[in-house]
Amino acid sequence: MSAVARPRRQRFRNADFAAARCSRILAAPALAVYGLLLCLLTLQPAMAALTIEIVGSGERQMPIAIAPLAGEGTLPHNISEVVAADLTRSGLFRVIDAGGITPMPVEPGDIRYPDWSSRGAESIVIGAVAQAGSGRYEVRFRLMDVLKQTQLAGFSYTISAAQTRNTAHRIADVIYEKLIGVPGAFATRITYVVKRGSRYELQIADADGFNEQTILASNEPIISPAWSPDGNRIAYVSFEQKKPVVYVQTLSTSQRRVLANFRGSNSSPAWSPDGRRLAVVLTRDGNSQIYSISADGGTPTRLTTSRAIDTEPSFSPDGQWILFTSDRGGSPQIYRMPASGGPAERMTFSGTYNVSPRYGPDGKSFAFVQREDGRFSIMLQEIGTRQVIPLTNGSIDESPSFAPNGRMLLYASSQGGRGILAAVSNDGRIKQRVTASSGDVREPAWGPMQKGF
Repeated sequence: MSAVARPRRQRFRNADFAAARCSRILAAPALAVYGLLLCLLTLQPAMAALTIEIVGSGERQMPIAIAPLAGEGTLPHNISEVVAADLTRSGLFRVIDAGGITPMPVEPGDIRYPDWSSRGAESIVIGAVAQAGSGRYEVRFRLMDVLKQTQLAGFSYTISAAQTRNTAHRIADVIYEKLIGVPGAFATRITYVVKRGSRYELQIADADGFNEQTILASNEPIISPAWSPDGNRIAYVSFEQKKPVVYVQTLSTSQRRVLANFRGSNSSPAWSPDGRRLAVVLTRDGNSQIYSISADGGTPTRLTTSRAIDTEPSFSPDGQWILFTSDRGGSPQIYRMPASGGPAERMTFSGTYNVSPRYGPDGKSFAFVQREDGRFSIMLQEIGTRQVIPLTNGSIDESPSFAPNGRMLLYASSQGGRGILAAVSNDGRIKQRVTASSGDVREPAWGPMQKGF
């Protein structure tokens, strides 16, 4: 394998680790132009709206009936349909057909429980939508236990028509938490990069693929998007200055600024849990090393000092540790060091190629990509026991990103020769395929829980 072919292969398999290798090439003047070309070529072609298909489900699915909400036809979307789609997509629920039952219940006293129990429903969602004046609506819903004939949850929201889908996702979150025992993550957003011809687009969308928005378009590659903990900003790497530069963009204003544009390459931004600092990978002093920089910019503080490639930082949820990828031991492996820098502890020992670590929201495990027999799979490792659980068995699965409740992971995969997104539960049993009508999708990142509408 030639010296210039190696970075291209690595980049395709893993964006961040290979970005560091691309950076090494870019740092060499004689190879700079060719190296940039390789980095450009290894990103994939693009897409529009996302379609989520369930390809694996849990062993037991909870049977739940979702009655159409009275008056929901006045809204742009039927809330009951969005709730049903969310719960079905989780792989943990089986939605019972409500057709043929009249009248449809609105209040608890309306429910003829034998009608629903005979269809196998263990719980039922009922409710109504009413005009609240000034173009706003009151949405009321209740989650009822069919067997015990008691109320499990009930809320009302006053919303605008534009908040219909978000409201439905929040109702699904309430149902999920009440019946599964952990918070739902339906009312969250995701980000990803798509490519149309020569155009790269950084997009955000609801977790179900709706409401996609392009927040940046460029004829140069965009990689490594990372949500701020409050969900209001996204850090990413853009090559628009003909080299990797880290930007931070505020979603509400679309304003963006350069966070890191030092000599050499600037890549792999990772937010600290308090949102005050980011870990970034710079080659300003030679090899790719990890630095800490204020979220407002300024002079970076070096965290690693090695002769190897140190890259792909990921903060622990308590902000005390940073996982990262390094080939300091002769092959790419996962290491952990204090967030302020210091001695690094090797975390992965199975296999000769383990990259892209991402802490789980509880800090007790991390996901990573392992190459074995030419296949790149998503793995989960318990930090305490070091037990490794394989989550996927695709040929090219990369860039894992946890849902904020830790129950699902979004990652990049491939199908029919083009990039798609996919999701898998943290036990590997529930799987989703997230596809677009055309083009390739890469670099997914799942956003944090949202506060307010």
